[in-house]
Amino acid sequence: MGMQVAIKKLHRPFQSKLFAKRAYRELRLLKHMKHENVIGLLDVFTAEIVLDRLRDFYLVMPFMGTDLGKLMKMERLSEDRVQFLVYQMLRGLKDLKPGNLAINPDCELKILDFGLARQADTEMTGYVVTRWYRAPEVILNWMHYTQTVDIWSAGCIMAEMLLGKPLFKGSDHLDQLREIMKITGTPAADFVVKLQSQDAKNYIRSLPKVPKKDLLSVFSKASSNAVCVLEKMLLLDPEQRVSASEALELPFFSEFRDAEEETEALPYDQTMDNTDLPLD
Repeated sequence: MGMQVAIKKLHRPFQSKLFAKRAYRELRLLKHMKHENVIGLLDVFTAEIVLDRLRDFYLVMPFMGTDLGKLMKMERLSEDRVQFLVYQMLRGLKDLKPGNLAINPDCELKILDFGLARQADTEMTGYVVTRWYRAPEVILNWMHYTQTVDIWSAGCIMAEMLLGKPLFKGSDHLDQLREIMKITGTPAADFVVKLQSQDAKNYIRSLPKVPKKDLLSVFSKASSNAVCVLEKMLLLDPEQRVSASEALELPFFSEFRDAEEETEALPYDQTMDNTDLPLD
C-alpha cells in the first residue's frame, strides 16, 4: 500500500514578483527544515511538460489528518493533551494559529504553511497573524517585533485549548486590543514610554485604567502549572515574555521534556529571499 500524503497547490505563483517570492521562500524553508514538529517537503511537481506553459505547481507533504482548529471544535481537550500539544508547538515555533498546526491520530503535531514565514523584522504587518492570536505589538505596530510575537500566539492557542473557546475574540483590531486588556490590564507608564509610535502612546494613555485579572480565576479548571505558562506568555511587554526555550523549561512540560532530543534549528540563509530576481 502506498504512503498517504497531502498535496498543496500553489496557484499561479509567478503572477507577480510578490507571489513568486512567497512561493520561493516557502519552497526553500520546507526543504531547509529538518524538525519533527515542522512539516517536511517530500516532493514538488507540476502537471505541465512545457516550461512556457508552467502556471501552477504542487508540494507533496506528509498527511497528518486534521488540524488543531478542527480538533478543538470536535472535542474539549484534556490538560495532558494540552501539555503534549503545546510542548510540540514550542519546539517548532513560527507564526501561529490553530489552522496552521496539523495533528495526526497519535496527537503528533507539525507546524504548517511557510508562505508568510519570515525572520522577525518590521516587514511584518497587523494582518500576518489571524486577529485573535495576534500579539498586541503587531496590532498597534507600536514597537520592533521579535520572535515573542509567536509566544503570544502560542499562549492564545493554549488558552483556547484549556477554555474551549478563544480567549481574546475581538471584532476588529481595536476591539481585539480592548479584549486583551480586559485580561492583562492597561499597561503601566514605564511600558508606555518604550513604545515607538506616538499614536500608540496617545491611544494607550486615553484608555480607562483596568486592573489585571487573576488568570487562576479565568482558568479555574486548569492546574497552577498550566496557568504559570500562560502568565509568562501573555504579557503585554514582549521583552518580558518567555522565549520558547525558557517556556519548555517550566514545570508544566517536565513530563514530556528531554532536552537532549530537542532539535536545534539549522541556520537559514535568507540572502536569496531578499534578492530581487526577475520573474523569467
